[in-house]
Amino acid sequence: MAGNPTVSDVMTRTVVALRTGAVFKDIAATMRQWHVSALPVLDGEGNVVGVVSEADLLPKEEYRETDVGRYGQALHLADVRKAAAVTAGELMTAPAVTVAPEATLAQAARIMARRRVKRLPVVGHDGALKGIVSRSDLLKVFLRDDEDIAGEVRREVVVHLFGTRPPPVGVEVHDGVVTLTGRVDDTALVPVATLLTRAVPGVVDVHCALTGRRHPDPEPDPPYPERTASA
Repeated sequence: MAGNPTVSDVMTRTVVALRTGAVFKDIAATMRQWHVSALPVLDGEGNVVGVVSEADLLPKEEYRETDVGRYGQALHLADVRKAAAVTAGELMTAPAVTVAPEATLAQAARIMARRRVKRLPVVGHDGALKGIVSRSDLLKVFLRDDEDIAGEVRREVVVHLFGTRPPPVGVEVHDGVVTLTGRVDDTALVPVATLLTRAVPGVVDVHCALTGRRHPDPEPDPPYPERTASA
């Protein structure tokens, strides 16, 4: 998973989805059968129009025997309506919170955090369902082999910043933690090396032990000679 992985690299492509007319008992049975807590809902053309989650089903049980009264209904109107709902079209949360296949894992993670959801339908530009990405999918990048990470750091960071002249910058990776060692010509590049290394997929942390000398700032241009007024 070299380079900058996207949602399409980690998403689950086989997705169980519902039609808007799916009934309550079938929805609950499908969730249990596939061990999922939410399902995308599709319209007649296969476009994602909403999501039904366990939270959408719970009001049916919550308000089964409780008389909430008019005041309670006003406060919990959406839940009361969900309690009376029967089909996926009535139960679903719409519009669905989705993500594009080309989105980065960081972008997907931000959407999940801000919208407080555990998974996102992956939708193409045509609105069609392409897959689904979950929190656990976003963590797959951290299963990357240490040697793969080290190889990418050497190619994409060390060679680009410091070249191949000896002595080379040392790169060691243990459990995703990268250690950079060695002496470089210009220590001004050390923070850049740390930043770029941290951006490599699968890197957990960076320990930078690079040393060297800082190039002096270039001398300022000499001042222009003062012109004297001619007589």
